[in-house]
Amino acid sequence: MPATHVVRRAGFAPVKGMRHLDLDEVVLDEQGAVGDRAWCLVDVEQARVLKTVQHPSLIGVVARTQGDELELTLPTGESVSAPTPPSGEDVTCDYWGRPVALALTDGPHAELLSGWLHEPVRLAAAPRGGVVFADPVTLVGTASLRDLAARVGHEDVRHQAARFRATLVVETEEPYVEESWAGQEHVVGEATLRIGGPVPRCAVIDHHPVTGEKDVRLLKALARDRPLNSAGEPMLGVYATCVRPGRVGVTR
Repeated sequence: MPATHVVRRAGFAPVKGMRHLDLDEVVLDEQGAVGDRAWCLVDVEQARVLKTVQHPSLIGVVARTQGDELELTLPTGESVSAPTPPSGEDVTCDYWGRPVALALTDGPHAELLSGWLHEPVRLAAAPRGGVVFADPVTLVGTASLRDLAARVGHEDVRHQAARFRATLVVETEEPYVEESWAGQEHVVGEATLRIGGPVPRCAVIDHHPVTGEKDVRLLKALARDRPLNSAGEPMLGVYATCVRPGRVGVTR
């Protein structure tokens, strides 16, 4: 029988790179969490999807869906809430070595974000999984977060799962035990996941998950203490795919 896990945190960002929301539940299907990275920001002239590592100030922007509207709120409190109708314009961007067709939208969102970022950007609707690096679900254990917090001497890190933008945080007793689950099926709520390989980490984890400001040298600590991939990136958490869809609720 597959192992069953207590889920302590769940979340995603409706717009790629923005605040990782802490949600009471998510719905998982074969393409990941429903609503995850449904939109992204595009530099149309460069045919480039904006990434958090180059634009950490995006972390401070909160994106939420309200019916058929997308609500964006800046750290200043300025916000817009409006539908995101297609403009009829498409742009194909290279995303980690693969072409992704994105549908540009109309509405007030682009103007708000262009002002915040001090550069012209457009909001684009992304196909499911279009602006996802690898497998659509990521998972990390609570013991791994506790161990990392102790190593860097910042207790708050154990409660800041959003730094790692994991879809799910599950209760564990042994640090990094999730890396031993590769190839196994594990149950979370109504869904079943097939666990994949470890997740390589970048400098985004050094930024506070609410303000976006660089505040802790987590990447350096991980690189010192954890396995590295061929690119020299340290690992934390694991990828997963959903093999049985369902709702996943959080036990606080």
